[in-house]
This record gives sequence, structure tokens and C-alpha cells, in this order.
Amino acid sequence: MAPDAAPIDDSMPARISPDCPQDVRDVLYHAWAHDVSGLKKLLDVRGKASAQDPTTGETPLHAAIRACGPAETTAATEPHDADDDAAEDGCVEEARETLQELFFSGAIWNDVDANNETPGCVARRLGRKALYDMCVDAGVRAELLFSLMGDYEELSSGSDVGEDDTAEANGNENGDETAAPDAQAEAEDVDMADGGDDDRKFVPPDANEKTVTSDEYLKSDLTYDADKLLDADLNGVMMAWETDIMRRSVEALIPGAEQGKRILNIGFGMGIIDGMFSALKPSRHHIIEAHPGVLAHIAAEQPGSGSGSSKFGPAWEASGPEDGAYKVHAGRWQEVVPKLLGQGEVYDAIYFDTFGEDYAQLKLFFTEYVTGLMDQEGRFSFFNGLGADRRICYDVYTKVVEMHCADAGMDVEWEESDVDMTALREEGKGEWEGVRRRYWTLDKYRLPICTFMG
Repeated sequence: MAPDAAPIDDSMPARISPDCPQDVRDVLYHAWAHDVSGLKKLLDVRGKASAQDPTTGETPLHAAIRACGPAETTAATEPHDADDDAAEDGCVEEARETLQELFFSGAIWNDVDANNETPGCVARRLGRKALYDMCVDAGVRAELLFSLMGDYEELSSGSDVGEDDTAEANGNENGDETAAPDAQAEAEDVDMADGGDDDRKFVPPDANEKTVTSDEYLKSDLTYDADKLLDADLNGVMMAWETDIMRRSVEALIPGAEQGKRILNIGFGMGIIDGMFSALKPSRHHIIEAHPGVLAHIAAEQPGSGSGSSKFGPAWEASGPEDGAYKVHAGRWQEVVPKLLGQGEVYDAIYFDTFGEDYAQLKLFFTEYVTGLMDQEGRFSFFNGLGADRRICYDVYTKVVEMHCADAGMDVEWEESDVDMTALREEGKGEWEGVRRRYWTLDKYRLPICTFMG
């Protein structure tokens, strides 16, 4: 909720509208009352676990959580401990049983209401950590299921983060949004069950939000200025406020600022992190960049440090300690990386920050390629914008990345740091002035440091 936004009315009359169809109203009332036995009978109808009030967007999950009200010790930034929930009142245990039944019946963990809150967002705002954790776990299960399905049939990876889900990594090369494709499919199931009445369908606040795909991005004209790199739709491809994150990432990838390391960076953008890598005088520094506009910017290699200049053009490449030591590889990483593997290239530090690609592509990189590209003592990291416009999605992806990295034989250490939100808090203002969408809303950044197990 924005700093100056009006308080949310969590009362039942405010959340279940007079125009709510009776069949949906019945499900919401039973969920609000935590009447599991009565709810089970209603959930026999396909899609009812995710039915929504057409005006407020209230789902049974929202209702079951909201019914508990705020915890007495609600913190502004963190839900309190789960044990406190249970000790405080019996309502939470009843809500847990209700949520369990709803999830078992197919309730969608990240459906948003008219306040743009998922059920987990409501639980966190009310300080109900036990219920919040259940929503996070449901999100992890859903994302792992989508991942398994992707292994068997090639699903499109250009649609959003359905869950804040298949993260289109934040507007920022590695991104986020909120997985809507599957939620949308479930919504269609509800419509079918209800007779297909479009008037009964809730339209989320960001329903018309355009998802950026890699193909569209690579065809888009780009605009550089001193503070940001924007595509033709004014999406923030990279922005200067990320500089502190990049600095921390370099420190984590190359402890002690040791010189002479072998470095691979995927996604040049504004060249922020490559400038920091270059200052460490690496023995090998390879960059992969696919966008023609960025490649033209790099090739310009004009003096100075303005928006029209680059330090990584032909002269930089020629300055390497040996032929090919410093190199900008033009093309998609999916095409370039196999060639590097074939050439036997190995790196001490690898950083990944692409734009317009979903989590499936990031997962593909660290499960299929990092193991062959990284030295046994090396380190891998990426810009962690996965679900960064919503805390619950950020938490879901934290767990998902840990599981997938473990499958790839890597440990993940998370280094959490503060993000200065002074100029980042309001859409269209401060750092976001002139940027279409605020892809970052969190006051903490989790920096992933991935190393081989053992």
C-alpha cells in the first residue's frame, strides 16, 4: 500500500459486495466463517475455490485470512512469529484449516483483489505470519509444478510472471510480474462452471498491463540518459539506482577486490557492473549482449562518461592481456554460451542480468550451463528482481531458486541489504519519473551468491 493511500476496509460488507452472485457469496461467507465442512460441499464445483467477487476481487483465500483481523503485534515491515499467531487466538488455526482445504481444492495463491493484494499480501499486512507462510508455500508448490510441466512440454516463457510468477524479471533484465496465465485459465474455468457470464468476472487492477517479451525487447528502440536505459514502451531496462546493488554484487563475486579474475557478464545494459569489473583488471572479461541498440552504444566508444559514450568498444577489446581476453559477444546468450563452452572457456565470476526473459531462462542458464562455465571455486550471481514488485513473490522465488540451485549442485547464500526507497516509493515520481512501470517496491535486496556444493 502506498504511503499516503487510504486505509483498507477489511470488513465483510466492504469485501463482499451487494452485487456478488449468490453462489460466489456462499463460498466467501463459508470461507470467512472458517466453516470447512460447509465449504467442502461447495468446492465440489470446479473453480469455486478461486471464485471472486466481481467488484472487490475477494476470493475465499482472501476472506479466510481477512476474517482473522490484524494481529495485536502487527509490525509495519514483518509479520510476527507463527507461534505468536497460534497463541493469540484460535481463529488462526481455523483459518489454517480453511486455507489448507482451499489450496487442496485448487485455490490460486496469487489472485489479486481490487486493492491489488494477493491473499498473502493481506496476511502480511495483518501480521498473520502463519497464514502468510502457507501462501508462500503454495506459491512454491505452484512454481515447481509449472517448472516440471515445462520440462515435459515447451511452454512459452514470454508471458509474465504469472505468479509474479514466471517472473519476467522485473522490468529489469531479469524479471518479474505476476503470473497470470494460469490464474487466467482458472478464471475461465470458473466462468464455465458459472455458465460463462462475463459480468461475473473480476478484472484485476493491472489486467491491461503489457508483458514484455525478449523478442519484442530486442526489436525495440532504446533511449539512454545519465540515469536510465528505457525501451520504446518506457520500461526500465536498467537504471542508475541499481548501482549500489551492482557494487555489492561485485564485492560478493570477487571478495577482497582481487585482480586478475576471469569474468563473464551476460547483459550489458548501461555497463554499470562491467565498469566495476573492469576496474579490477581482470585477466579475462567477456560480455554477452543481444540488443542492437546496446551494441551500437558500446561500439561508439566516445571519450568521457556521458550517455553517448562507452568504455567497452574496440579499443577496450584490444587492450586485453592477450587476444580475445576482453571481448563483447554479440547475440543472445542462448546462442553464445554453447560456443564459449565449446572453446573451453572457464570463469571465476559469472553475473546474469537479462531483460524480457522469464525465470525459466534464468533457471536454464544456471542448471544447464553454469556447471560447465564456472571454475570449481568460482561464484555465480544474478540481478534478483524475481517478483520484486510484491514481497510474497520475492519470498516464493527465494525458495524456488534455492531448490533449483540444489538440483544443479550449487549452494545459495543470500546477502540481504537495505534499498534506499526515498526516490523509489511512488509510481511516476523520483527515480520512476518517465518510466512506465515501477518494477521494484521492496526495501530489502537479497543478493544471491551461488557456489558449487562441497
